[in-house]
Amino acid sequence: MKHLSSQRFKNNNMQPTLVILAAGMASRYGSMKQTQGFGPSGETIMEYSIYDAIQAGFGKVVFIIREEFAEMFAENFGKKLAEKIKVDYVFQSLESYTEGKIIPEERKKPWGTAHAVLCCKEKVYEPFAVINADDYYGKDAFIKAYHFLTNHVADNNYAIIGYELKKTLSENGSVSRGVCNVDALGNLIDINERTKIYRNDKGVITYEDEKGLHEVSEDASVSMNFFGFHPNFIKQCAFYFTEFLDNEISNPKSEFFIPLVVDKIVKSNTGKVQVIPTSAQWFGVTYKEDAPTVQASINALVSAGAYPTNLWI
Repeated sequence: MKHLSSQRFKNNNMQPTLVILAAGMASRYGSMKQTQGFGPSGETIMEYSIYDAIQAGFGKVVFIIREEFAEMFAENFGKKLAEKIKVDYVFQSLESYTEGKIIPEERKKPWGTAHAVLCCKEKVYEPFAVINADDYYGKDAFIKAYHFLTNHVADNNYAIIGYELKKTLSENGSVSRGVCNVDALGNLIDINERTKIYRNDKGVITYEDEKGLHEVSEDASVSMNFFGFHPNFIKQCAFYFTEFLDNEISNPKSEFFIPLVVDKIVKSNTGKVQVIPTSAQWFGVTYKEDAPTVQASINALVSAGAYPTNLWI
């Protein structure tokens, strides 16, 4: 897919949008962890992300959800955010943008995170960031994302907020991380999805694959699904989704992920992706056992004055 000539958003007064991936029900966690309260007033993890985004200058939040959750989201989040930031909803379904293709009966869930972004086609026309609903990213990440989206984003220039691997591990099991290979200018060369990453008995960060065990640098830059995009990226998702369906529609476990599209753009030289480092400490609920750590981390931030005891009053 060829890009149009590079075009930046010249109007620095245009407020970017925050897109939150909240359509999934987490099988490992065993419940709809996006709506579990961790803050002193029952705030969810994503409410802290929304608060940080508002403070950074974002002007709208778009929740990507399943349609059956619309009433619940409007009741739990829409009302409290109504006077704080513009709110909209996008519904991701299995049939969305499949252009009438026959979907195998064994396929039960939508097609992944890049498909979710594609579902924003009629809702998002400004520079936007994409995050997971169940990850805490930290204020620094939103400040840097806002700066990129208002000063540097272009139709062939995107961004990943890069976290230090050592700050993204769980004490309760292995994690999957997209390890970024970055050139001397800070641009992405490729993303390698590493599953089963953990700190071993000797304290060394290790990942497992079919070839065995491999060490990974403590300071390796990893993607936590925090991206900054020009709205043109949605067109890229549409283009590559057609290709994906042609090849993968019969595979019930195939998923059309954002890093897959990003990797194709980089390797086809149709765009570049800056990896913007952050020193922020990530935390999230990969496992149920992570919940007390998340609770303690948020309590510590509130006690330190980073957040009020109630975000929305």
